[in-house]
Amino acid sequence: MMADGAASVWRHVCDDGLLADVRQTLAGLPAATPIGLALSAGADSAMLALHLAVQAAPSGHPIHFFHVHHGLQAAADGWLAQAHGLARLLGVPCHSRWVRVAIQGTGMEAAARAARYAALAGLAAQAGVTHVLLAHHQDDQAETVLLRALRGTGPLGLAAMAPAMRRDGLVYHRPWLAQPRARILQAAARFAAASGWQPVQDPSNADPRYKRAAVRTQLRPVLDAHWPAWRQTLSRHARQAQALASWVQDMAAAQWQTLDPAGDGASFSLAAWRALPATHQVQMLRFWLQRQGLRMPTEARLSAWLKQLREVHALGHDRQVCLRHEQHLIVVRKGRVALLPETSAKAS
Repeated sequence: MMADGAASVWRHVCDDGLLADVRQTLAGLPAATPIGLALSAGADSAMLALHLAVQAAPSGHPIHFFHVHHGLQAAADGWLAQAHGLARLLGVPCHSRWVRVAIQGTGMEAAARAARYAALAGLAAQAGVTHVLLAHHQDDQAETVLLRALRGTGPLGLAAMAPAMRRDGLVYHRPWLAQPRARILQAAARFAAASGWQPVQDPSNADPRYKRAAVRTQLRPVLDAHWPAWRQTLSRHARQAQALASWVQDMAAAQWQTLDPAGDGASFSLAAWRALPATHQVQMLRFWLQRQGLRMPTEARLSAWLKQLREVHALGHDRQVCLRHEQHLIVVRKGRVALLPETSAKAS
């Protein structure tokens, strides 16, 4: 279904710069490609929904909104209602899915993120969508760079969020990574005044028990006071790291082919990997995880993995190698290093 007059009514409250970035993202896609959007009903995703709906009609792209109900907050049912209410205002179909967040030692933030992406993949498949827009902005990017630096993910990890990424057979797009959140909130205020629709407020975003919320509530006031341009500076670091990562990616892709990778890229030869220089072994592991859509591990965790993979029996007879990461297991079997979903690995 394509947004039409229902969305165009709200064109006057849109921000031209925000619209331009959405238009640029859509221009890079094949004509009439269906587009999905992850809609939490917070201000950021709501404004991306508005600007996408307004832009979709002239661009010719059918659009769908996807809402994931985590059930983690008492107000979650109300958030679902708000998401569908916004969709009705904009004349766009909204699809919802309820998920259960299984923490299992990964932490609430990581577990909720994994559940959310799995739900989005399922919703997109049902709607026939292969491209999904996410509402991450410059503030999110700066926070991610800072958190990754503190986690010790290394210079390539500072690339943070990419404008486009592949995961679970989908391409996710982030058109607003260069846009400050203040600009998005100004558009949200105009829309609220004109329509009466209000974005939801997730209390976890201000709960300092969570790392990202701690940055926002405790570090941000200090950074704003002493380094007022910290968001732009850290976002610039991300762009520079992305350029470096792109070059490294090209070099790694060529070397990856020497490791006898499986057709789906989920496994490679242990012996071939061991024949690489130690520094290349590290980069191959990073490259492999990235291709599988997983986050980079910390330096300490990566070092522990390297030690085990270098010491395991050359033919992979040692079944004790079982490394957990992002709801997946890295195992060594029959001389190959393999990545398995945790659920399927337990079933086998």
